[in-house]
Amino acid sequence: MLSEEFVSAICGPPLSSNTAIAKDVGIYCHTLSPAYSVKSTFKKSSAPPNCVAVSETHVFAAQQDKAYVHAYSRLRGNQEAFVAFPERIRCVALVGDVLVLGTTEGRLMLWETCTGRLISTPARHVQAVSCVATTPYHVLTGSDDSDIHVWSLSQLLELDTPAGTEFEPQRSLSNHRAAVTGLAVSPSVSSDTNFCVSASKDKSCIIWNYQTGDALRTLLFPSAPLCVSLEPAARAFCVSCDDGSLHLAELYGPKPLLGPGSEDPATVVQAPSSPFGTAHTDAGPASCVAWSYDGTMLLTGHPKGQILRWDVAENKSPVELANLNAAVTNIVFISPFPEGKPTKTVNIVKPSQAERSYTFTTQFEPLKAESAKFDSLLTGPGFPQDTMEAAIAAFYQPVGGGDSAGDAELQRQNEELWELINEQRALQKETLQRYVQAKSAK
Repeated sequence: MLSEEFVSAICGPPLSSNTAIAKDVGIYCHTLSPAYSVKSTFKKSSAPPNCVAVSETHVFAAQQDKAYVHAYSRLRGNQEAFVAFPERIRCVALVGDVLVLGTTEGRLMLWETCTGRLISTPARHVQAVSCVATTPYHVLTGSDDSDIHVWSLSQLLELDTPAGTEFEPQRSLSNHRAAVTGLAVSPSVSSDTNFCVSASKDKSCIIWNYQTGDALRTLLFPSAPLCVSLEPAARAFCVSCDDGSLHLAELYGPKPLLGPGSEDPATVVQAPSSPFGTAHTDAGPASCVAWSYDGTMLLTGHPKGQILRWDVAENKSPVELANLNAAVTNIVFISPFPEGKPTKTVNIVKPSQAERSYTFTTQFEPLKAESAKFDSLLTGPGFPQDTMEAAIAAFYQPVGGGDSAGDAELQRQNEELWELINEQRALQKETLQRYVQAKSAK
């Protein structure tokens, strides 16, 4: 059975003197299915919302009100590095081997973890970068100044960029009127179907085509959204509001928000008055939301330490998975699908802006080419059972055995062919006799 795993992070001091919870643990690695359990933990971390990113080999956690990131090795189960940066980090996201960081000064930084290369942009936001979302081609940054910037990832990572180049975003999305609290981007890479969802303290969420800059739909909520999460197949998104309510918005449901059957993009849609669910007052409003990869479950983290599981299909009361005795600020599902990359960053390289030449440090993965049947016969111990059975069955078949209908047809064609040959021979013989008789008569 396919297992599901996720990583959670807490922020702040313990809420009570609970001796059942390990001391100083800040990051938890959980197994959700087939049975829930805490797989491993990492100590000495306090990561605020939007400050945890997970790769195949590492967990990166930006610390609260600090200018450094803790890098934990998932392979070795320890803290691998303490990484300092020039400015305090407000949010992080991963795209491949590049860690994208937003700072409190409105700046964007990109750290290549396999080379140590560090790229920094000017402060294009006038306030702190509050959230980051990435695709293979773009980086999206939301800020407390209410703006969203769209950056080209290839331009930011270009090697031949002269020193001192001032990077500019491709476009800005400026419909919000208060701080942006969350960003979620669809996995599509087509310029016609890709979109992102932004949440803001102005009590709205906006669906954008971020490559054109068009606002496709605006949704109003009864209270300010704290975070937003997009379903893996991009069919719906979930919003947690500061009144404790949890709202689900279907993009292509009976009343679609997008597509041919939707209303005019300028129409503002009111969110349903009855939310999908409401967190108990003892838990507080969800500060982070994450979808399972099959889209059937939602996990929410709460200020009182609870991690709740919500069944999307049946819409039952939530189930408490764990209580971490501190504010749960981040939940990140680990992809069950292999990345398929030929390399793996086992050891990170700390960032440096001083160097202009870098060393690429990585581990090559073994080639997994499909072996031919001959290779398995050559390297295997003896002959496989199916090969032996096929050979024995071939010996038992009669030599003359075959398709009787096909044999009869072949016999008929042979007989017709011999008739033609015999007719030609008789005609040739008769012609030769006439030629001899005519020659002797002369």
